[in-house]
Amino acid sequence: MTSGADTTARILRALDAATAQLETAERERREPIAIIGIGCRFPGGANDPESYWSLLAEGRDAICELPADRAALAAAVGNWPRQGGFLREVDRFDAALFEISPREAHSLDPQQRILLETAWEALEHAGITRARTRGSRAGVFIGITNCDYGRLIARAPDGLDGYFVTGNTLNAAAGRIAYYLGLRGPALAVDTACSSSLVAVHLAVQALRARDCDTALVGGVNLILSPEGMIGLSQAHVLAPDGRCKTFDARANGMGRAEGCGVLVLKRLSDAERDGDDIWTLIHGSAVNQDGPSSGLTVPSGPAQQDVIRRALANAGIAASEIDYLEAHGTGTALGDPIEIAAIGGVFAGERAADDPLYIGSVKANIGHTESAAGIAAIIKLALCLRHRTIPPQPHFRDPNPHIDWTALPIVVPTRLTAWPARGKRALGGVSGFGFSGTNAHVVLGAAPSRTAEPAECRSQPELLVMSGIDATALDEIASRYALLLGGDNPPLFADICFSAATTRDHHAERLAFVAAPEEAAALGAFRVQAGDTPDTTRFARGRARPDRPPAP
Repeated sequence: MTSGADTTARILRALDAATAQLETAERERREPIAIIGIGCRFPGGANDPESYWSLLAEGRDAICELPADRAALAAAVGNWPRQGGFLREVDRFDAALFEISPREAHSLDPQQRILLETAWEALEHAGITRARTRGSRAGVFIGITNCDYGRLIARAPDGLDGYFVTGNTLNAAAGRIAYYLGLRGPALAVDTACSSSLVAVHLAVQALRARDCDTALVGGVNLILSPEGMIGLSQAHVLAPDGRCKTFDARANGMGRAEGCGVLVLKRLSDAERDGDDIWTLIHGSAVNQDGPSSGLTVPSGPAQQDVIRRALANAGIAASEIDYLEAHGTGTALGDPIEIAAIGGVFAGERAADDPLYIGSVKANIGHTESAAGIAAIIKLALCLRHRTIPPQPHFRDPNPHIDWTALPIVVPTRLTAWPARGKRALGGVSGFGFSGTNAHVVLGAAPSRTAEPAECRSQPELLVMSGIDATALDEIASRYALLLGGDNPPLFADICFSAATTRDHHAERLAFVAAPEEAAALGAFRVQAGDTPDTTRFARGRARPDRPPAP
């Protein structure tokens, strides 16, 4: 016969177990998500995180004239801006690297091409090889809304072929990445217009926390290749004549269209720490909502914007008073900016004193409005700000917009490079993205956890740098990039470069080995692969791997 004491003990043990399960579920529901890899292509030559940060820190304006290779845009008759945030050479694509035939590549939307390349670069940045991704439970979440290339080739006499559909439907943009990398997690394209890539981040965070995937590739892309969108937006009177977003300024007279692509590699924080990943920043929470009824389909709703920010903060378990910086949607339109600033004030004004302002900015003033890539461009900017503990200056901000009541809001728009405010125990910021169809998103980011850096080991013995490409041209490009890196003013440790090249890069058939002591590493710049050149065989060895012949023991 069971005593009352035994029954009580069993009940208490069951309660303890249930409490532990609830606490574990709550931790998983709120676990921060680590950004461990970044790939990007933005205007102004910002083709990697370092060059993107340089553009931002210098407060540069990356808006340029319409590139010469945009024949369809140049030929169109319309009273629309000929300036914007354009990428260069978007027609270039290494199809062979991605096992795509020249015929299929011709029908492949350049947005899919640039996504493949940028996803590859993001994985390399994270130190993850293709061999490690194959068969893994990794997900792909891509914000994409335009399909200009499909319009162009459909008008060509021989434009429609068997590759047209897979090359130009939006869903294939995510599926193709998963197919090439061999991923088995969820793969989906997200189209909510200007908030697409930020909504994609929200969905990726949810999928990681729900353990639908263990790693996520998330990003957005936008290219402007045909005139229809430009003409339609011009007729709707939303484009700035000079192609620039003069965010928060009295001269704000419309947005400037832009192109771009960004891809992040995400993991749950516990997994990233276990794997020893380099954590750039953390995603603490996110939220998505819809404007609902307002004064017009495309008119932003201040109450809805307040709601989505509050929901994201609640999801993150962070108070509004803890946020140091907010990367606003900030398109530079006469209607949108005042509504957004009023919504920001509605959330933050009562939470801070006049001498404790909230810093705000918008990357659209640097690179233009990258539309379905705008959210990912903003998140990468904030991740870099948190990494460097610095807030960049806001271009084109001279005279505050008179339709905004600045005196009622403890807000500062920085006009010079500003140190991150040392006001709390942790550095925190938010990113807003609003779609013209009414879908809003907000994401809360925080600085990466501090790690004790081990002293760098200065070794003078020779190191081996291994490089590879699918052909001689690709290898030449890779060798040139390493030469620039090693010959720069502040090169990384040569041993670190060699380790990463050997262990975190895919190895292709055409190969080059370079042996040098750290102080001799700059000699790589002497390498040439042009016909007739004979590099120093004491430093260099070149050859082509044969898959039918394993390495000698």
